[in-house]
Amino acid sequence: LDDEQRRALREGLDEESLAIFDLLRKPDLTAKEIEQIKKVSMELIRTLKKRIREIDHWRDRESSRDALRLVIHDFLWSESFGLPVEHYTEDDVQQKTDEVYGHIFRAYPRIPSPYYDHVGPV
Repeated sequence: LDDEQRRALREGLDEESLAIFDLLRKPDLTAKEIEQIKKVSMELIRTLKKRIREIDHWRDRESSRDALRLVIHDFLWSESFGLPVEHYTEDDVQQKTDEVYGHIFRAYPRIPSPYYDHVGPV
């Protein structure tokens, strides 16, 4: 196992979820909030991979890219299963949306991702 794989195991995440977790995490969070962000990371990557599978060549059309960005934003902003509202402002959510979208755009030209090709389907 490489360092990232070992760290993912320590955090209780797979490498794909760990990448999202790293983008979403902020300093000074409680243990409960960190656990919430781990859950958000796992569910968000599952949701995004499912959506990418449904859209043929998702990166080629602006409407498809915008739809995926909106999924990310709405997911993170959701009061019921998104980021902890006590620590994430609307501006934070927009910034995190942009960061997650940038990662997804680079790492997921298709499913399975060529960057995570050793990871099983989620």
